[in-house]
Amino acid sequence: MTDKQAEVAARVVVLRRIFAHHPAFLQLEEQFRLLLDRRRAELAAGLITEARGIAVVGASGSGKTTAIARLLSHTPGLVSENQKDSRRDVVSFQVPSPATLKFVGQTALEALGYPLRRNRTEMIIWEMVRHHLQQRKTLFLHLDEAQDLLRYQTPKMLQSVVRTLKSLMQTKEWPVGLILSGMPEVKDLLNHDPQLARRFYPVEFPRLRAGLDGERVIEIVASYADRTSMETGNTVGDDFAARLIRAADGEFGLVIELIIGAIEEALIAGDRRLDRQHFTCAFRRRSGCIDGLNPFLADDFERINVRELLQVETVR
Repeated sequence: MTDKQAEVAARVVVLRRIFAHHPAFLQLEEQFRLLLDRRRAELAAGLITEARGIAVVGASGSGKTTAIARLLSHTPGLVSENQKDSRRDVVSFQVPSPATLKFVGQTALEALGYPLRRNRTEMIIWEMVRHHLQQRKTLFLHLDEAQDLLRYQTPKMLQSVVRTLKSLMQTKEWPVGLILSGMPEVKDLLNHDPQLARRFYPVEFPRLRAGLDGERVIEIVASYADRTSMETGNTVGDDFAARLIRAADGEFGLVIELIIGAIEEALIAGDRRLDRQHFTCAFRRRSGCIDGLNPFLADDFERINVRELLQVETVR
């Protein structure tokens, strides 16, 4: 690696550490702190009531996973790791595949710091999960990729999943709030049972639309460019915003990735002005597409299936 490559890589790392606020994040933060403060007040008063949950829903690339990571790492007083005692206010893990209840329970135990040493039945595993949640004084359990709890389940298995989720929130000894994050199918999981659905507050990361979000996207581009002492060229305007949103398939997280990719292209080229050509190169590098299928070049860019292109690039 040359000195220039090392410098570019270091500057890109700085950009990737920036957290770009999304309106849905503010909603998520407000709702989480409300539930957290309520639970702490109940514990201080010696009350045990059934817990509530938050469903964080968005397509791949929407930025929901980054938002939750930010929430859990920047909420004041929230303990996710404690070296002095066993307390952990929040425990987070990704739903495994296949998402059988037994496998999910084993993964939850590992996240709690108690991996199974020998084979146990599904019932015993979940009894252990509830026990260790209480021992850890865990207030919230976060399950990422929660849509997998719904996929490939028989009606009987799905009903067992629903009962397990409700039992975690209702248990008299130590009810635990749930944060379920994942694809839009998470809504189908919750709506499968009205009693489960009413216990959750939904937070959705919607797709961006050029007419509503174009100006904000341009501001974000300028903000990131400013972090690297770059100016934005004249071609970064309304038409460009629509193209950038389309290139990201309307997903906020992918918009940020493309902006950082374009700045990286500009840094590699030694340019001081961030322009459309850098976004063109970033999308080409990301997707391997021909110019006719590049949203920053094509006249009919709205018709391009950018998600399919991104998937093909991932497979390769």
